[in-house]
Amino acid sequence: MASRAGPRATGTDGSDFRHRERVAEHFQMSVSLKSEIKKLIYMQVALWLLVAAQMCVAHFKLLPHDQVAMPYQWEYPYLLSIIPSLFGLFSFPRNNISYLVISMISTGLFSVAPLIYGSMEMFPMAQQLYRHGKAYRFIFGFSAVSVMYLLVVIAVQVHGWQLYYSKKLLDSWFTSTQEKKKK
Repeated sequence: MASRAGPRATGTDGSDFRHRERVAEHFQMSVSLKSEIKKLIYMQVALWLLVAAQMCVAHFKLLPHDQVAMPYQWEYPYLLSIIPSLFGLFSFPRNNISYLVISMISTGLFSVAPLIYGSMEMFPMAQQLYRHGKAYRFIFGFSAVSVMYLLVVIAVQVHGWQLYYSKKLLDSWFTSTQEKKKK
């Protein structure tokens, strides 16, 4: 191996360092989980922007009412779902466990709960659509119930994976914290 003082030690080819430069598994996991959660947060922000755009277009009457329907009641509290995403992003730079826990709890409160309420709120209209073929709200010619249920299905998956990866990341951070305390 090379040294600052001079040439490499005799009998080595410089490849005997690999076993010492292995990154601890929980650090590797932390980096990959942060990457996955960031992708999911960006997906959630895209969904949030779609809901916010629909609400702005409907309330400011930028398009006719038959083009974009007025929002359902569950969409208003769902706008708060941006808060857990911000806490999640703020937790990453210094592995802040408190922010990650706040993000996970508020994801349930501000993201998943409005989605559950929304699926219950829209169920009678979906039932009417599929039994009788009648829809009264439209978004660009499509039934608003169908479009919003599609959004709900995607959002539930995004938030579910986000919570799953956040829990795994939290476990990874606890592992590294416990190892530091042992030393």
